[in-house]
Order: sequence, then structure tokens, then C-alpha cells
Amino acid sequence: MSFNVQEMIFTFIGGLGIFLFGIKFMGDGLQKSAGDRLRDILDRFTSNPLKGVLAGMFVTVLIQSSSGTTALTVGLVSAGFMTLRQAIGVIMGANIGTTVTAFIIGIKIDEYSLPIIAIGAGLLFFFKNQKVQSFGQIVFGFGALFFGLKLMSQGMKPLRSLEMFQDLTLSMSDNPLLGVIVGTVFTVIVQSSSATIGILQELFAQDAIQLNAALPVLFGDNIGTTITAVLASIGTSIAARRAALVHVLFNVIGTIIFMIFLIPYTKFIGLLQHSMGLNPEMTIAFAHGTFNVTNTIIQFPFIAVLAWIVTKVVRGEDQAIDFKPMHLNPIFIENSPSLALGQAKEEVVRMAELSLSGLQEASAYFHTRQKKHADTAIQLEKVIDNLDKQITNYLVEISAKPLPGAISQKHEILLDSVRGIERIGDHVENIVEAIDYQIRNRVAISDEAVGELNEMITLVISTLTDAISALKTFDVDLARQVITKEQEIDMMERQLRKNHIVRLNQRICDGEGGVTFTEIISNLERIGDHSANIAEAVIGEELLNHGKSSNGKIRIHLQSGPIENEV
Repeated sequence: MSFNVQEMIFTFIGGLGIFLFGIKFMGDGLQKSAGDRLRDILDRFTSNPLKGVLAGMFVTVLIQSSSGTTALTVGLVSAGFMTLRQAIGVIMGANIGTTVTAFIIGIKIDEYSLPIIAIGAGLLFFFKNQKVQSFGQIVFGFGALFFGLKLMSQGMKPLRSLEMFQDLTLSMSDNPLLGVIVGTVFTVIVQSSSATIGILQELFAQDAIQLNAALPVLFGDNIGTTITAVLASIGTSIAARRAALVHVLFNVIGTIIFMIFLIPYTKFIGLLQHSMGLNPEMTIAFAHGTFNVTNTIIQFPFIAVLAWIVTKVVRGEDQAIDFKPMHLNPIFIENSPSLALGQAKEEVVRMAELSLSGLQEASAYFHTRQKKHADTAIQLEKVIDNLDKQITNYLVEISAKPLPGAISQKHEILLDSVRGIERIGDHVENIVEAIDYQIRNRVAISDEAVGELNEMITLVISTLTDAISALKTFDVDLARQVITKEQEIDMMERQLRKNHIVRLNQRICDGEGGVTFTEIISNLERIGDHSANIAEAVIGEELLNHGKSSNGKIRIHLQSGPIENEV
């Protein structure tokens, strides 16, 4: 039988591209519909590994990507929201959730793929409502998935008559380990187990591969999909590398178990096919689902063992950032509002220290261009945002209690302080985004401008460090130094703007470089302002017994340190 090799290859790779686009587009639409709730689901419903399995399944079904769920999980582990054991449960659930795509393919509605695409396009282009457009994206991606699968099927039909392919399938039947290797390598290349399993479903439907050869390839597909997480974890935190290793171990151990029992498992799937009247595509889907569900049931009791193994293999202290407050005990609210405010003050200090760490990471990103520093800075900003909400809620609960006048003033001051520290995190994030813009667009900044930025960053870090130290130890002299430094920052910011204009006129710097430069110095100046506010809170203690100062500030002393308010 003669066939056009070029046509076969083009049809297959074109169909594969449309299939991958359909999965991603549909997953993006589902994720938009869910909004930020996906992260909340993983955060709230993973108090134990069993809930983690269910949460992992649910989120993976929504975003149609086990790798995406694993990435979200790694972020939560690194942030301290989730323990490694909880994360293992989520990863197991993600492996079950990813089987849904194979079941969707088994429905066999590829004949209606084009009308489905048309409906999705109509919803996307003729409606402005965001929810309708998200639904249209889901529908369009769903149709594209089946249309791509149909094209892949057409491209693979001639393979049955290709002698080399026939020899390969015979070899995989005789040597199951070869099938595992083929499945693993192909999934590593395509970077999508859903795509490779979809191809396997079509090959099995065309009798191009037998069941006893298809199942080892299926196992290899599950191993191959872990490579995405492994590649993503390179150069990242210890928590990320451990989570990626868990993903690999889970699928490798499962493959070893199923390879040992391959003959009875093949007979079981064959029996399932005949007893339930499954079509070939659905047969592979059931084999995929059975593999992952059974693998989870077998390994679930050994989650602690898996955590111990990866901890021993990937050594080192996990630099997890604790998202949750450390000092906000609700018992203090009932017994002593004053003491509760003191505890809230300690949490505000912790927020300030985290904002300093974020600024230092942003500085390291500016100097080294290493993405890990940007990721840490952004993660610290999220920690600060979370603490902002937690402390604010804590203070709201305190306000429900009857408060004396002085305590009420302290309460208001703490609310203002929380907002100020949260804004420092926002400014750090703005700096990281400005550096991202510079790197992404290859914006050049002159050596003179870089030197000036380095000088200002150093001064601002020193100022914020002193402000936090002054607040922690109630060092009034150090607080006054912070005020002096903040004035230096203001003067420096004005001078740097003038220097920048001179460089623009002399064509030393261009406009795009100027945008990055001014964005960074503007945010640094605002961080200096918030540092001065912390220092003024310390200095304000002196006026507790003297009333108002010349600048109109009332000083109130809190148990763990002074705070200031403006009138």
C-alpha cells in the first residue's frame, strides 16, 4: 500500500498541535471561570492527605493539567500553606484527575467537533460578558480537542501498513519494558500525557497496537508527564524539588507494581472491555483510570514513607515562608484587648521584616537577573497580603469589644500601620515588575544609571532595616537616623530624576530605559516614606506626656512599642 509520507506527517503534527491547543484553551477557560478559587481550594481543603487527594482531583479536572496542579501545590508548600505530606495527597489526586481527558475522548463525538468549535467561536466573538466568553473558550477548546484528535487519527491510519511500525508493536508485545520506554520518551517530547494517551487510544481503535503492548506504553505516559514538574523544579526551592520527586516516585513505583502484574491486569482490562461493551478508546480510558486510582489506593498509606524518602534524597533545610500569623491568639481578645493589641503589634513587626526580605530579594534580582529572587519577592508580597487580611480581621474582632479611649486610639494606629507595611510589599512587587519589563524587552540602562540605582537601593534597604530595628528595640536615636535617611532618599530621588533628564538629552539613555529607571526610583522613594512612618511611631513616644508636636502628631505607647497617629 502506498501513501504520502509528507501528508501523513503534516496531518498528524497539525492535529497534535490543535489537540494540545484545545486542551490548554479549554483549561484556561475553566480556570478563568474558577478565578482565584483554585488556590483557595488547595489551601482550605488539604487539612489531611485524603482531602488533598480530592482537592487535587477537582482542581486538575478544572484546569486539565496535572502539571499545573503540581505547580500550584509546589507554590503552596514553598509558602508554608501546605506540608509535604498534604502535597503528596494533592499530587496523587492530580494523577486521578488527569484521566478525565481520556474518558472525554472515549465519548467519540469527533464528528461534531466543527459545530462545537463554531458555537464556541460565536460565544467568544459575539458576546462581551466575561462569563459567557469564558464558557465560549471552554466550548471552543472542547471542540478543538476532538478536531485535533480526528486529524491525528487520519494521519496515523497508514501506520498499520508500515512494516517498521508493525515490527515495533511486535517488539513491545514481546518486551513490555520497551513499551514503557516508548511511552515515557514520547510524553517527554510532547509534554502532555493527555495527548500521548489520546494517540494511544486512536492506535488501539485502529487495531494498530494490541492491548498487551498498549498498557506498558500507558504506564510510560504516566512517567513521562512527571518530567514537566522535574524541569520546572530545576533551580527552585527544596520544597519544589521534593514535590517533583514525589510525582516521579509515585508513577515509577506504580509502573513497577503494574508491570509485575501485567498479565492478570491485561486480562482484567480485556474482561472489562467485553463485559461493559466498551469501545477501544474507552477501554484505554478505563485502563488509565484504573492504573491511577489503584496506584493511589496502594501508595496512600505510605505517604509518610514517600515524604521521608524525598527528604533524604533532596537534602537541606526547606526555606518555607510561613503564610500564617504567629502571634494572633484569639484568647487574648476575650481576656485582655490591650494584650491582644500588643500581639497584633508583634505581627506588624513581622510583616515589616518580611517586606525587608522582599526588598532584598528584589535587589538581588536587579543584580543577578536570577528568576528565583523575583519568585521569592512575589511570594513574600503574597505573605504580606495574607497577614494584612489576618491582622485586620483580628483587629476588627477586637473592635467588637468595649475599648477605653487610649486603647481605641492604639487600635486605629495599628490598622494604619498594617496598611503601611502592606504598601511596602506592593512597591517591592512594582520594582520586580519593572525589572521583568527591562529583561523581557531587553531594555538597556546605562552604567551610570545602574550605579545610581544601586546606591539608592542600598540606602533604602539600610533605612528600612534601621526602622524595623528601632521599632523592635524602641531605639529613639536610631529612629531619628531613619528620618534623616528618609530625607536623603527624597533628595536623592529628585537628583536622580534630574540626572536622568540630562542623560536623555545627551542620548546616553533611551526612553524605555528611562521608564524602568523612574519606576524603580519612584517605588524606592515610597518605601522610604513608609520607613519614616515606622520611625515616627517610635519617636512619638516622647510626646505621650507632652501632647502634640510641631508636626501635629500624637504619640501613644503600646505595650510592645510605641505607635503614632496623625491628627
